[in-house]
Amino acid sequence: MRVALFATCFNDTMWPETPKAVVRLLERLGCTVEFPLGQTCCGQMFTNTGYLREALPLVERFADVFESYHAVVAPSGSCVGSVRHQHAMIARSCGRPTLADRVANGSRKVHELSEFLVDVLGVTDVGASFPHRVTYHPTCHSLRMLRVGDKPLQLLRAVRGIDLVELPGAEECCGFGGTFAVKNADTSVAMGADKVSNVRASGAEVVVAGDNSCLAHIGGLLHRQRSGVRVMHLAEVLASTEDDVAKEMAR
Repeated sequence: MRVALFATCFNDTMWPETPKAVVRLLERLGCTVEFPLGQTCCGQMFTNTGYLREALPLVERFADVFESYHAVVAPSGSCVGSVRHQHAMIARSCGRPTLADRVANGSRKVHELSEFLVDVLGVTDVGASFPHRVTYHPTCHSLRMLRVGDKPLQLLRAVRGIDLVELPGAEECCGFGGTFAVKNADTSVAMGADKVSNVRASGAEVVVAGDNSCLAHIGGLLHRQRSGVRVMHLAEVLASTEDDVAKEMAR
């Protein structure tokens, strides 16, 4: 299957190891992965702050760049949620009905990573190995907007050597929320503190999620507490193999 990687702008800028992990994982599963160089931001930052007309060129660019692919995969429930649930609305609001229909049709082939693996490729065991005590945080966009359900957990349960432990209050928001964390910093930190308390109560060595934005918030709080708990994107865990584990132990 010919697959386009939508890396997302914040992963490309701040967490490039995550999209690299997606490529390793999908190629291991037999996909032909391409990285369209014309891709840019999905426009969510503009949209969520009310600048729909400013987001419109990015909506059109997304359609132009990814239209020819059988499937588009992104390691971000937040950005996939924006494409599937906001792009057509933006186009209609800006008086572009033809573009709205075009992006509505195209958005059906845009998938968050766990959706693509379980629903499209039909796999839960991706051949991963990760011998660590792990807990999983379901991010709000993946949980409430995309409704990925337990697909990430299905994938994690099949990882060799993993000790997967339940996260208390897992479905509670971590408090990041994009610009929410800037506009309502005190509330955001309080919500994050509750999340981190639950992470530490789980006894996990690593907290895993499908959005690096949430992991940055959780990881920052864990780091300030000198907890020793790491954060990792789901893609990086699923891309890890026994060879990677052996290299890590040799260091």
